[in-house]
Amino acid sequence: MSQPNDLSRSLVALDQDSTIIAVVEMSQSSWLVGGILPGIERQPRKKLEPNPERLLALLHRWRDESVRAGRTITRIAVAFEAGRDGFWLARWLEARGVETHVIHPSSVAVSREHRRAKTDRLDTELLKRGFLGWLRGERGHCSMARVPTIAEEDAKRPNRERECLVKERTRLVNRMKGTLARLGIRNFRLTLRNAAEHLAALSTPEGSPLPPNVAAELERDIARLRLVIGQIKQIEEARRQRLEEQPERGPHAMVRLLARVVGIGIETADMLVNEVLSRPLRDRRAVARYAGLTGAPDESGAKRREQGLAKAGNARVRRGMIQLAWRFLRFQNNSALAKWYQARTADHRGATRKTMIVALARKLLIALWRFVTIGEPLDGVTLRPAS
Repeated sequence: MSQPNDLSRSLVALDQDSTIIAVVEMSQSSWLVGGILPGIERQPRKKLEPNPERLLALLHRWRDESVRAGRTITRIAVAFEAGRDGFWLARWLEARGVETHVIHPSSVAVSREHRRAKTDRLDTELLKRGFLGWLRGERGHCSMARVPTIAEEDAKRPNRERECLVKERTRLVNRMKGTLARLGIRNFRLTLRNAAEHLAALSTPEGSPLPPNVAAELERDIARLRLVIGQIKQIEEARRQRLEEQPERGPHAMVRLLARVVGIGIETADMLVNEVLSRPLRDRRAVARYAGLTGAPDESGAKRREQGLAKAGNARVRRGMIQLAWRFLRFQNNSALAKWYQARTADHRGATRKTMIVALARKLLIALWRFVTIGEPLDGVTLRPAS
């Protein structure tokens, strides 16, 4: 049965005699556009500079060529792979009446030769064949990515920026600890508010003060650390204000509801909602697949083995859910999911626990998705009082 948001194939009938089909192989320096034109025997290719206006002009020129060849053009369908340029071009073309699709790069079948030829021209032909099969409604040629709105993309930025800043904070602290350890100093707390003032009083085990270059380097690193910590606090404060000012707005209401679960904080709730839970996913399988928490079986003849996680989805969600699964066992040990995990790891083998924690993360993500979208209660889970 077809689903309304099934992006594995087109649900619109293709009339190739009235449809211009174009694909764009995008790079930082140029765009190679390949087309299939009704009434035109040749399949043109044109290399352009990365300019949407020139791309639109090329599509209109191809449309005029087909009209002169006696065809009535009612549809222009364009596709390109998701990548560095994001989704802005898809939104720009859609606003100008061009049907645009964004292809999952990993869904396009490629040659399995050890050293396969790869050029922009060959990639364009590969995209053209996959896109044409998708437009015909045939499964297995390629899959499309949902094009998010600017607001949806912007909502992800604070959490992702904070993640980068936390990594930078950890890198700076570890670097300064290593610098001090080389001098034999191990008990100095670099995250203190007045750490810079205490640097002058530090001395090595030999009784000598810090070398001047080391002291200057540490002062600069501490100043950089203060800046990073301040930016993290700014992001957290801005998020708190948004949740207080618009508590009933769609994603914000989901965040507040998810944060009521004991063991889930605002940071994790915000990440899950903006990365996965607020997306219009088709079913529970799509939720698990988007997070990359599904398996990758390898079967051929009598050979049967599991390669582990597919890792084809959102890496942030996958990492966060596995961490949350361990935390969930600690704070919600009387829940149905925790008891399910405990029953299947009764042998206390490390390999069993490692495998089953991924299964728990998948089940937990699906349960949370149902909790915030359709209000299905979490069996045995303790909730904080509503605020």
